[in-house]
Amino acid sequence: MTTAKYDVLGIGNAIFDVLVQTDEGFLASHGMTKGGMALIDEARAAAIYSDMGPATKMSGGSAANTIVGIASLGARAAYVGKVRDDEIGRLYARDIRAAQVAFDTEAATGGPATGCSYILVTPDGERTMNTFLGAAQELMPADIDPGQIAAAAIVYLEGYLWDPKSAKEAFVKAATIAHGAGRRVALTLSDSFCVDRYRDEFLDLMRKDTVDLIFANESELHSLYQTSDFDTALRQLQKDVKLGVVTRSEKGCLVASGDGVIAVPAFPIANLVDTTGAGDLFAAGFLFGMVRNVGFENAGRLGALAAAEVIQHIGARPQVSLKELAQKNGLPV
Repeated sequence: MTTAKYDVLGIGNAIFDVLVQTDEGFLASHGMTKGGMALIDEARAAAIYSDMGPATKMSGGSAANTIVGIASLGARAAYVGKVRDDEIGRLYARDIRAAQVAFDTEAATGGPATGCSYILVTPDGERTMNTFLGAAQELMPADIDPGQIAAAAIVYLEGYLWDPKSAKEAFVKAATIAHGAGRRVALTLSDSFCVDRYRDEFLDLMRKDTVDLIFANESELHSLYQTSDFDTALRQLQKDVKLGVVTRSEKGCLVASGDGVIAVPAFPIANLVDTTGAGDLFAAGFLFGMVRNVGFENAGRLGALAAAEVIQHIGARPQVSLKELAQKNGLPV
């Protein structure tokens, strides 16, 4: 196996985030399910945006947030995602490259605008997302460069990609190439509503070894196995995938493999502001630990640290160098 050019390559929906702090009343007035992610059309996007008030705007997308976190830890990172050649699309490309991430996906010259997610953050820090996929769903198998995929030690995929059919095909193509090159493939389940839509297909990916590592939070795990009993679901996860990592908010995470389950505590925080990106940044720390071969416990601690940084401010990307933060806290980087 050749030496990897990239430590982690992420493939996901390239989405521009529009965040606003609001209250439960706003969610109710727009018929939103708190804590979830709803796919919306351009007309609903415009209606929500017109009611939102002053917002924070930044490049986002689940896998992209993870990849930016990995770069912040000092790893070599690349990203594949589709934007339109419009103002927001150009801003998106500039942002991700400025974070030291290789981003070579060709922008669409026609079709829908660059995707946007309208994220409402309530006073308890919970985020409710309304996502217009736009150009992101135009990601095609042709956008997957076999040489680039084979050059990444880990290929990381987001469950949200499973919505558009062409992106789904791109996802499977990338996993096949990665395994052919002796690389590892990771998948985040993304959202319990996403799991509800594609439960059987996600289980199929796990049981056929299309993916080697699964990231899930508690609600996604319960949804995947349709059980309210956590231990039952965890035991099944151990049977279905080589490695499963379950995040449990303030209770930390569990790393489940054929060898058993390791519990890693959450990192203490001073103030919860916005949970947007918590799972994305946890995955960044954990994947970084994997490529650095620091063991599951240290990988979990790196994930906990990265998640703790991002939930203490608005937005889903780190505001400080995660590498320096890890060094300060005595973690291996």
